[in-house]
Amino acid sequence: MRSMARYDASNAKVFVFTFKDGLLSAMAHDLKIEVTRFAIDTEGVSEFDASSLRVVTPMKDGAESSGLLPTALYGEIEKNARNDVLNAKKFSQVRFEVVEQGDNFVRGKLTLHGVTKELRGTRNGTAAEFRLDVRDFGIKPFSAMLGTLKVKPEVVVNISLSR
Repeated sequence: MRSMARYDASNAKVFVFTFKDGLLSAMAHDLKIEVTRFAIDTEGVSEFDASSLRVVTPMKDGAESSGLLPTALYGEIEKNARNDVLNAKKFSQVRFEVVEQGDNFVRGKLTLHGVTKELRGTRNGTAAEFRLDVRDFGIKPFSAMLGTLKVKPEVVVNISLSR
């Protein structure tokens, strides 16, 4: 029997990537957001604190681009994600239960916003990537300015574990 490996913010990183959409998307930014409180169990149930999202940097063409957005706006973005998108007061924990894994994939049950769905991600050594549509979990993607400025419903979650 293998021993379970456990990780948290001291020895792992979890990032969520969001992508701009809408008529005014030229004014918006793709974002790299870090989950700062979590407990990952590589063989069982992992939990992520929905209120612990922190904007790391805007992204442009897949690369970090820190000068694009004033850091003064980060707090407002984090508040919108926490309160308006994730409703973290009601749905504080995001859970992922591993069902099956191989050398290049991880399959499990993700509970997000009170909805549980099966999710499959790619795995490469100590890193995994999941793509999901937040609408599958009853989440309405962020929208502002009468819908002309919005976030795409698809997000990418990257998890990297220290060896």
